[in-house]
Amino acid sequence: MDSAYRRAYHSAHEALGQALAHDGGSIDPARLADEVWAVARLVDGNAALRRSLADPSREGSDRASLAEKVLAGKVSHGTVHVVKGVVAQRWSDPGAVGTALQRLGVESQLEHAERHGRLTQVEDELFRFSRIVEGTPDLQAALSDRRAQDSAKRSLVERLLSIKAAPETVSLAVQAVAGLRGARFDRSLRAFLEQASERQQQVNAVVTSAIPLTEAQLETLRSALSRQYGRQVHTNVVIDSDVVGGIRVEIGDEVVDGTISHRLAEAHRRMTG
Repeated sequence: MDSAYRRAYHSAHEALGQALAHDGGSIDPARLADEVWAVARLVDGNAALRRSLADPSREGSDRASLAEKVLAGKVSHGTVHVVKGVVAQRWSDPGAVGTALQRLGVESQLEHAERHGRLTQVEDELFRFSRIVEGTPDLQAALSDRRAQDSAKRSLVERLLSIKAAPETVSLAVQAVAGLRGARFDRSLRAFLEQASERQQQVNAVVTSAIPLTEAQLETLRSALSRQYGRQVHTNVVIDSDVVGGIRVEIGDEVVDGTISHRLAEAHRRMTG
């Protein structure tokens, strides 16, 4: 996210906060998220509208008025307010309008989860589902197939998640399937997870181990990582018998590999290299 996009998004995000706080916070964040996502898909699929809503030759107030005319009577006043807040900003790329709307929809859905005490649960469920998809080639292919109807892929995700997962997890996974501008499902889901971490002012660590770690071991690891990174660290544990022993920790692009399999591979490389 470059600095220009960050500034524009920050201003647009204020519109979301205003909408959610309106009338004593009575607006349903989940409904708002669904409507904002619907507008994002509308903008993403209509090149002429997308260009008009991001036209730098027009004043931001003119673009906001155009959005209001297009959406009046079709979505709630809160959604109109959010969309006007987005298109009033100056974006370097017309496609950024849809991207910003999708991101704000995610924020609204996460707000709904937080209000119901499910934010950490949603983050954990999204991570586990992403790993299931990654480890199931047939499922990955089905969700990534651009020839398949989005409705069919959404139905598949709902069947897989709706029984046990939080409603916000289902909604976010479904939105990832219907990614904008041909975005890959796994990348969209990863972006949503990053937003969930940012909302909780923490970073995500993927911990790979041959056996499950005890809660005491995880707490010791979280404390050490939190001291090192200066922020709260949320751990997602992946069990992989191939590592033999030890653990591997991934935070963003940083990898600390202390597994036995890695050490053996390094020893073999030095002996044969």
